[in-house]
Amino acid sequence: QVQLVESGGGLVQAGGSLRLSCAASGRTFSNLAMHWFRQAPGKEREFVAALSRSDDRTHYGNPVKGRFTISRDNAKSTVYLQMNSLKPEDTAVYYCAADLRLHVGSESCDYWGQGTQVTVSS
Repeated sequence: QVQLVESGGGLVQAGGSLRLSCAASGRTFSNLAMHWFRQAPGKEREFVAALSRSDDRTHYGNPVKGRFTISRDNAKSTVYLQMNSLKPEDTAVYYCAADLRLHVGSESCDYWGQGTQVTVSS
């Protein structure tokens, strides 16, 4: 089993930045592909970003390309999501997810965190 705990959410003005963190435990972190998803009120959960476990390949959903960056620190068993130039439409609960396989655009990850709220005011 893998436990994931997100942090770093909050309220920010449009144009601002936030960095989300997701701390993992229970399995060798470097063996995990890491992902971020988000779900806005009344909408389906949406793929945000993914990072492979071996060669640090990154993938992003179209709405966040060029503004968000996913990264990992294997020594800290933590994945990050740096969010810049935030927009009101980025408001959502952000979820960290992990799996042995990389799932780009798919919700097939085995392990999920509880989520952290990000609210962007206009």
